[in-house]
Amino acid sequence: MTETAPPASLPAADPAAVERWRRFRKHRDAALASDFGWLTLTSLQWLPEQPGPLELVPGLWSTDRKTATLTASAEDGFVFVESGEQVDGTYSAELADEESLNWVRYRSIVVELAVRGGRYAIRTRDAQSPTFTDFEHVPTYEYDPSFVVQASFERYPEPRDIPIGTANPLVEGVHRAAGELVFELKGHHYRLTAEEDKLGGLTVTFHDETNGDTTDEWRKVSTAKPRPDGTVELDFNRAINYPSAFSPYGTCPMPTRNNSLGVRIEAGEKTP
Repeated sequence: MTETAPPASLPAADPAAVERWRRFRKHRDAALASDFGWLTLTSLQWLPEQPGPLELVPGLWSTDRKTATLTASAEDGFVFVESGEQVDGTYSAELADEESLNWVRYRSIVVELAVRGGRYAIRTRDAQSPTFTDFEHVPTYEYDPSFVVQASFERYPEPRDIPIGTANPLVEGVHRAAGELVFELKGHHYRLTAEEDKLGGLTVTFHDETNGDTTDEWRKVSTAKPRPDGTVELDFNRAINYPSAFSPYGTCPMPTRNNSLGVRIEAGEKTP
């Protein structure tokens, strides 16, 4: 993507920090452009109880709520993604809630089997989707060091499961909060719930005043593992969109009720 000098009104940025951000942006755009990634989604279809056809792919699909079943003949042209073997007969797969499996391939389409909200669905991922083939980069704000803040992580004694909505009104979600990030930004005090990954890094899903204007309805930002004293750098220049910003077929989690910033976070990714 083309880089321009930051406006004169922005505080001076550390060239090394800007360069790290540019590398982050390059890797982020490359990840989005990966084969059969989020930009290739072309449908989300719930499986029926009785075997029946779905859109965009052949075969008969069904679920008994415990497993998903596909019946197809060799003439339908499916192969299994993992083994490359031809699909010819009736096959079943079982997933836990929130699990996904790139199950079979048909022409330029990979069929992802998924369980969301306790229901089986498929999502088609088409390598010929214009969203994918026309992609160059995600528009972003220019790097602004004023949106890099030092935060303190206050861990809960035990993780808390907080019910939330998702990008799909038919799917309910759960935010597994490990604790709260506490920080000051633009003269305001904030306390936001954060999830923790397997390596100890934190992710905050948030609303701000740019949503629906220059940015999508919500975004997320991740951090490194907090330091021994609980402090961590929270860099909103690295705020990114959820897949639902690029496709109507995402089931991405909404922020918890308290994760709303009453300022314009003019940093990170804009609306695609």
